Amino acid sequence: MKTKNVLLLLSCLFMFASYSGFANNVNVTNFSLTGQNVTNHYIMVKFDITWENSWRTSSAPNNWDAAWVFVKYRIGTGAWQHAWLNNTGHINPAGSTISTGLLDPALPFDPATNPGIGAFIYRDAAGAGTFSKTGVQLRWNYGANGVADNAVIDIRVYAIEQVYVPQGSFYVGSGGTENNAFYKYPTTSNPYQITSEGAITVGTATDNLYYTPSTQAGDALGPIPAAFPKGYNDFYCMKYEISQQGYVDFLNSLTQAQASNRYSTSSTSYRYGITVSSGIYSTTNPYVACNFISWADLAAYLDWSGLRPMTELEFEKACRGTQTAVPNEYAWGTTGIASSPYTLSNNGLTNENIATNYSVTDGNAAYTITIPYSGGINGPVRVGIFAGNGLNAGRVTSGATYYGIMEMSGNEWEHPVTIGNPTGRAFTGSNGNGLLDVNGNADVSLWPGTTGLGAGYRGGCLYSTAAGSRVSDRDGAANYVNYRDQGQGGRGVRVAP
Repeated sequence: MKTKNVLLLLSCLFMFASYSGFANNVNVTNFSLTGQNVTNHYIMVKFDITWENSWRTSSAPNNWDAAWVFVKYRIGTGAWQHAWLNNTGHINPAGSTISTGLLDPALPFDPATNPGIGAFIYRDAAGAGTFSKTGVQLRWNYGANGVADNAVIDIRVYAIEQVYVPQGSFYVGSGGTENNAFYKYPTTSNPYQITSEGAITVGTATDNLYYTPSTQAGDALGPIPAAFPKGYNDFYCMKYEISQQGYVDFLNSLTQAQASNRYSTSSTSYRYGITVSSGIYSTTNPYVACNFISWADLAAYLDWSGLRPMTELEFEKACRGTQTAVPNEYAWGTTGIASSPYTLSNNGLTNENIATNYSVTDGNAAYTITIPYSGGINGPVRVGIFAGNGLNAGRVTSGATYYGIMEMSGNEWEHPVTIGNPTGRAFTGSNGNGLLDVNGNADVSLWPGTTGLGAGYRGGCLYSTAAGSRVSDRDGAANYVNYRDQGQGGRGVRVAP
């Protein structure tokens, strides 16, 4: 059968599925299917991609940003499914690299049992500025998905901006006065260094990892198994928190039953703008960080996108990097934080920015002082907003982590997997497979379940105090309540290919 007669009624749909698209304008356009091979049952998904403020550096921190790209398809009017990619055979334009993310990166590629769930696309050499490539092609093994050569399908291509966190030793705990922070026993002012992915002993013996046990922080028991992701190995972390448009695109790819369980129907304030009409979800604040996301909601989003939850050790690595810990530091590596209420310009638009009281010396973050409930912004701000202000002078004032990840202190809570109870410590870092159960729940083995037991909170949010936004503060690190409120958001990670 000739290619032109195969998938003859194909309808290609594109939807912005990247919250990062509303920070640095990641955009996937001109996508199509081409080069069908009916002998081996694959076809190329072709598209152009671009995003602003991209980088790759060959000096410290020796990292880059990337886009995690994945494909969804449906046959006729059926449910959306996740496309399985080949490990090789992609076409990357000059100046770019494509790395396939396998379902289980520790195992060999198999098109049916260990397929590519998506691919990272990034610069192949040092540089900075807009990243723009035409004619990118990913090989989709549609036969492995059980799709017939002549099926009538729709496709959607999604892209989420990521930041590469290189392999290396790092410290947890800052040696400061944060609540329940990690330290090297018996001296609370000594951070604990993680030097491998090996098991970690927790307890009151000299040089062990330890923290003060509590209901909020955890049981201070162990060990932390070798399989639990420590953050020593390299991984990718989402550059931004999930935006409201990113979450809308997720909802619009689910069945009605799934989406209804993942949608907050009672949230009509705190800048939450997601509504539903005739089964279609939309938002009036597409660029603003999505709040009212419970643990179950976040886990479902990450499973659907082929990512996974971060651990609280990876959270500290993503913030601090390989740098010596600074007592009581925030994600930007200093102890100074903006302390006057912000006002906004271009409210709710793609160029929403801080109009007044943007600090030109200290780190900028959305927390209870800068985002007050009474007479203030009263909700989360645009993802990436602090790097988009004309007064921005670098990492500190933009509120960026060592690696360039945004809003890890403030705006919305991060939801890492905790080391503070047995359920959290059982986490092995398995990736999402792109599919959810019939109720719209994540179904990955050894992830914390829908109650949230095994997960917690780190990094502070818009209603946190300044102290609660510090990197090593663990007041809530093992708090597993599963509810939606104005400070609940999140992001995910994935081990590097």
